[in-house]
Amino acid sequence: MDDFSTRLTENTAWMAWTWQTGVFFALIATVLIIFTVIAVWRPERARVGVLRIPTTRGDRLFITLLGSAFINLAWLALVGPELGWALALCLVYALAVFRLV
Repeated sequence: MDDFSTRLTENTAWMAWTWQTGVFFALIATVLIIFTVIAVWRPERARVGVLRIPTTRGDRLFITLLGSAFINLAWLALVGPELGWALALCLVYALAVFRLV
């Protein structure tokens, strides 16, 4: 086990891993697992929203994650590194996407 963790540390040393980055990716993985379980437990039909294209839960999740990334990048460029309000804006955006798209 020590050999594996040593190799893993060496192979990922070029990445800027912090505990916040680890939590972020763990949450994304958890959301994907939850969406998979929901899809197996309760399959859905694609619905047409304001974009006038059929979308599923997974499509709306992808649109939400992509849009949230752009919101945070724009916030960093225009406002600065305080991302509290950007997170609130992303949550409002996510609610709008899952409700309307």
